[in-house]
Amino acid sequence: MRSHEIDYKIFGEDIQIVEIELDPYETVVAEAGSMLFMEDGIQFETKMGDGSQPQQSFLGKLVQAGSRALMGESIFMTHFTNRVPQMKRKVAFAAPYPGTIKAVNLAEIMGNTLIVQKDAFLCAALGTSISIHFNKRLGSGFFGGEGFILEKIQGDGMAFIHSGGVVIERQLNNETLRIDTGCVVGFEPQLQFDIERAGSLKSMIFGGEGLFLATLRGTGKVWIQSLPISKLIQRLAPYGGNANKESGSILGGLGNMFES
Repeated sequence: MRSHEIDYKIFGEDIQIVEIELDPYETVVAEAGSMLFMEDGIQFETKMGDGSQPQQSFLGKLVQAGSRALMGESIFMTHFTNRVPQMKRKVAFAAPYPGTIKAVNLAEIMGNTLIVQKDAFLCAALGTSISIHFNKRLGSGFFGGEGFILEKIQGDGMAFIHSGGVVIERQLNNETLRIDTGCVVGFEPQLQFDIERAGSLKSMIFGGEGLFLATLRGTGKVWIQSLPISKLIQRLAPYGGNANKESGSILGGLGNMFES
């Protein structure tokens, strides 16, 4: 199924929204609860599945719903359709936390496929397939929980992903890039993704950068977020490891023991 061709605008800087303009009978599919506003004439329907396979059986939809539950997402997705003949209508979506919305034209991505973190998908043109993707690298599962269960977005239309903080795009040319675990928003499928040890034992314990790093190798694009929601929660936690500015490494925690 070919994706619907949708027009869009992204508004805001630190907390962004995407406004999508639908031609008559065009549809956009979004994560449940992400809608900000919709104009009169837009009708929405909650469905089990992304609608990319109209002839999909109930069992197929059930399997897809189960995979979404495994990713920690709602088993339902919301379909927004412009039902007004000969008139364009708009619907807008907001990310669930502060950050950046990135528009990706899947037709320009190798294999029309994008691999993203399991909470990165926001919305996409009808015809886009959203499914689970298991990283085959065992290290990702054992040491970097964010990188084991991923989300696969496939299609030939526009898809919108969101990230925490600022998002940057890097083009790798037969290179290796090491990234803070959890800061990878998405990457092209031909890149090799794994979780590896951060360095020497001394660096792992005293460096404050975590025990493991995400590693991408090969040629292709990768999108990186500056502040993943997991790190934001950690920083805001009143009793977290970063409650005091000096606790960036294990030495900070040891120092607190001697405070009066």
